[in-house]
Amino acid sequence: MAVLRTVTLVGATLAAGLSAGLFYSYACSVMPGLAKVEDRAFVDTMQRINVAILNGWFMLGFVGALVLIVAAGVLQWRGGNRTVLLWIGAAAVLYLAMFVITSAVNVPLNDRLAAAGAPDRLTDPAAVRAAFEDVWVRWNVVRALTATAAFACLTWALALSGRHS
Repeated sequence: MAVLRTVTLVGATLAAGLSAGLFYSYACSVMPGLAKVEDRAFVDTMQRINVAILNGWFMLGFVGALVLIVAAGVLQWRGGNRTVLLWIGAAAVLYLAMFVITSAVNVPLNDRLAAAGAPDRLTDPAAVRAAFEDVWVRWNVVRALTATAAFACLTWALALSGRHS
């Protein structure tokens, strides 16, 4: 059981780290880079990214992290260390917050951007961009911070579990 607890916690930590890294990379490279392109190119690129990201590899890490965090918590609850469990619980709350932000803010913005239509047919690409960019970027930073905090909690939980093994 101890090996299963450790493997699950390692998996949760890795998956959460990948999600945190993804949102971090958007915050410090993708969106600042796109901020410098013209409106139609911005809309076109974001529409393409939003389609491309919906793939099995992304979902494996994004949803898999939540599943593994819950599993790690359940396994800690059943005979593990309570201090480790508290850190996993904190990670679960933070990761769930990131998940809710993504579902409630970023995905609806992505959907509205897609619904705007083909970039070459937009009559006012600046308005489409304005309705999307600032809010999406702001909330992406929030989800990057919450995902990173969840990753940090899981990393600490993993360190503590190693001490108590």
